[in-house]
Amino acid sequence: MNDAVRPGSVDFGHLESYVAGDRAIVREVLDLFSDQARTVLPALSPTAAKDDWRHAAHSLKGSALGIGAFALAEACGAAEAARDESPEAKRAVLARVADAMAEALADIAAYTRG
Repeated sequence: MNDAVRPGSVDFGHLESYVAGDRAIVREVLDLFSDQARTVLPALSPTAAKDDWRHAAHSLKGSALGIGAFALAEACGAAEAARDESPEAKRAVLARVADAMAEALADIAAYTRG
């Protein structure tokens, strides 16, 4: 992870590079990501079946990578790897995912207001 990027932040230049700077497309993608994130995060229940947990973490990781939310993607990778851990261990990694998600969603809200 780039040390210049604070944990949880979004590298909007990453996404903008894929859409040639088209702000309308960037906003649409960010809206889709925000909707997906709010849907997937609850699926990361510490008591979920291992495959359901891994699928939710993997799905969110891929979406986070796509928009440049690298710290969130890293936290989701840790969650994906924790699928065989105890519910207590999953709660700890879930807290990390939730914190990174909150930061990413706050950055997205600020970006789309601007």
